[in-house]
Amino acid sequence: MTGQPAARGAAGRAIRAYWPMIYAPTAMYSMGQGALIPVLPKIAAHHAAGLAPEALLPAAALVAAMIPVGQLCGNLPAGVFIARFGERAAMIVAAGISLVGIAVMLLAPNIAVLGLGALLIGTCASIFALARHAFMTTRAPLAFRARALALIGGSFRLGTFTGPLMAAGLIAMTGSETSTLWFFGACLVAMGLLVAFGPDPETRAAADDRARRARERSMELEDTGEPVTGSIPAAGRHGLFATIRRHRGVLARLGLSAASMAAVRAGRQAILPLWGLAIGLESWQISLIVGFAGAAEFSLFYASGQVMDRFGRIWATVPSQLMMGLSLLCLALTHNAGSAEIAFAVCAIIIGIGNGLSSGALMTLGSDQAPQDDPAPFLGAWRTMTDGGASATPLLVAGITAIASLPVATGVIGAIGLVGALGFMRWVPRYSPNR
Repeated sequence: MTGQPAARGAAGRAIRAYWPMIYAPTAMYSMGQGALIPVLPKIAAHHAAGLAPEALLPAAALVAAMIPVGQLCGNLPAGVFIARFGERAAMIVAAGISLVGIAVMLLAPNIAVLGLGALLIGTCASIFALARHAFMTTRAPLAFRARALALIGGSFRLGTFTGPLMAAGLIAMTGSETSTLWFFGACLVAMGLLVAFGPDPETRAAADDRARRARERSMELEDTGEPVTGSIPAAGRHGLFATIRRHRGVLARLGLSAASMAAVRAGRQAILPLWGLAIGLESWQISLIVGFAGAAEFSLFYASGQVMDRFGRIWATVPSQLMMGLSLLCLALTHNAGSAEIAFAVCAIIIGIGNGLSSGALMTLGSDQAPQDDPAPFLGAWRTMTDGGASATPLLVAGITAIASLPVATGVIGAIGLVGALGFMRWVPRYSPNR
């Protein structure tokens, strides 16, 4: 029993000592991505200027969907790559490939090539999302796991807050939405340099583990007076598909509920820029409103971790789903209102508050179920479930918008949020780590 508190203490010290290297790369990446996402439909609309007016919004939505679709495609390979080569190498490679994706988007002659560049960026985004998730799953003890992962979620939300505001300023100064692509590239270069030349928390944590095991072996030697023969057996590792088979129950139940939350989150990222475009707002105005919504998210990220650690995961997931789902349903009714701009801003901020209440919730739920000895394959499968919901939603929004209208698509995503709340009420208590 003495080893477990010692391990918790060592993990806590490692996280506190290396928090800049744990959280800063995530914040840098999300800042660049947060600057691009609100204006990506507008960039796509410029490339689709030759299309019929009724095809403009669906085409812009389809390009915006390429980032979550790419993230879905990259999750399983990312889990295998990180497990084999480590987080540091994976993030450096992903930063380089993302820069290629940005170059493709900057030089894109048409909307198809623009979508290809967005797909490439999304594929690499899965590595950034999974790398720190796997690290914190292994290192953060259950007692403060939700708060540690909420800080990861807060790092992402820092980008969704500051990124759109940076985009609004850049567009106001340059008059061009492509300035956000250059800003994203600068964030990737800075993040790659930090990861490549900064201290590696993964290496330090492994060294701390080896030192702790050596101390425990020496204590056993002193207690028994007998030499310790052999070595501590390594924990068994399972392949990717074997891991999926072993955990198919939780993936099909709790994972499907988590996918609904990811769907609503991705739906709001797809819908809000399109809604601003549909009611005639300028790019900088859309970025400003999305930035204020991101500020509301960011202000609540640590409170979410406190709630999950102290009262349980259900008290963050269910209220979040209800708030986001109901806000989207309300937004769907305001398209032809006399004050559509004000309604858009208010609903966007309420959706941001709801999302902030669940900061780190999907990562925490995944970490609760992941094998502690080898979490990356399971987390790759878990993120495939959640990103499956995230990537399908923009395509769903684009399809419903083309067939019916944007308000109908918004209402459908809001209904998914309410159904997801019921799923969390059913499955979160069943799979609680404290059950």
